[in-house]
Amino acid sequence: MNREHKACYGTMFHDTLHFVANQSMKGKVFSFELDTMGLARSDRQVQADIAEWDDCLECPEFVHCYKFCMARLTLEAAVAAD
Repeated sequence: MNREHKACYGTMFHDTLHFVANQSMKGKVFSFELDTMGLARSDRQVQADIAEWDDCLECPEFVHCYKFCMARLTLEAAVAAD
């Protein structure tokens, strides 16, 4: 069964395995930035766009999309920990 999803489906978070240091990595709702200075991590920031979150909450696919995003984030965390 093929389903059509909105273009933003599964993009609440940016891919956590691939990022550019010192740049904001933005998903639809959540973004992060890992700042480095030389070899040391100098700062970490996480932000949420509440207007985008509210938009997601209104979406009929929210529950499935959120579960998909969390499953992907969990797998990324497991891969990163290896």
